[in-house]
Amino acid sequence: MAKVIEGLYYSESHEFVRVEGDYGFVGITDYAQNALGNVVYVDMPEVDDEVEAGEEFGAVESVKAASDLISPVSGTVVEINEALDDQPELVNQDAFENWIIKVQLSDKSELDNLMDAKAYEAFCEK
Repeated sequence: MAKVIEGLYYSESHEFVRVEGDYGFVGITDYAQNALGNVVYVDMPEVDDEVEAGEEFGAVESVKAASDLISPVSGTVVEINEALDDQPELVNQDAFENWIIKVQLSDKSELDNLMDAKAYEAFCEK
């Protein structure tokens, strides 16, 4: 079973959001990195780019496949995880520690549309 962490928000496209104040750290879940296999490249937006909930913001490429990244929240990108430029495999080592983008949230009520850990675990088991 893939690792799921309490206190995070999860999307059906297997992204997570860790909320700290007005910011959300967005990445792919452990389930997603397991499904993708060895990650070889992470395509990220630029700082100051706007992301919209439900819209593509980048991609993760593995030796098996490429997968679009769908933002679970809307807001402005304030930071990207630059370590992933040189070491995309960090996503495989710990998907939750190695978030992809940090977003200043524009509408926290969007979090209500996402799953909690229990709901996400059930979703992954289907």
